[in-house]
Parts: sequence; structure tokens; C-alpha cells
Amino acid sequence: MTDSEFHQLADLIFSQLEDALDNHDGEIDYEGESGLLKLMFENASHIVINKQEPLHQIWVATKFDGHHFEYQDGQWIDNRGGGELLSFLIEAIKRQSGETLAL
Repeated sequence: MTDSEFHQLADLIFSQLEDALDNHDGEIDYEGESGLLKLMFENASHIVINKQEPLHQIWVATKFDGHHFEYQDGQWIDNRGGGELLSFLIEAIKRQSGETLAL
């Protein structure tokens, strides 16, 4: 994968997340800039999602742990546990904030 392909695929995921957050009726705030998206919850915890260009990965840091996702067969897959990024984020957001984000 080239750097350009990586950014195109990662930007698509970030855009999808921002759209879902903009349409969410709950209390999830977010800030996004330069390949980093920070989700902030009412309980003062947050989740950080960022692009790691040199590795062509998306990293996610939650209150509980961190995960690295690589693009494989049309999906972003956790290189440690094998889970898919969007499914992981839905569960991580629910676990950390109690809110269900529709992705």
C-alpha cells in the first residue's frame, strides 16, 4: 500500500466516524485535526484514534488498552486480537461511556 492509498482509506474511516458523531443524539464530543480524532465523554474519559503513516496503521487508545489496526481484505483489522475497527469502536465507546454510537 502506498502512503497515498493509506491516507485515502484512513480518511474515509475518519470521515465516517465524524459523520456518525455529528448525527449522534448523545453526549459525545470530539476534536479532529491532522490525522487524530479525540472522543470525549461526560465522565471525563476519552478515546484517541490516530493515523500512523509510517506503519500504515490506525491506532486506538481507550481507557482500558490500545490497539493497532491494519487494512486487510477491505477492512481495518486489529493486528493483536483480529477484530474489525468499527465494531471495536462501537464496543469501546459503549464500555467507556455507556453510549451506543451507530456506525
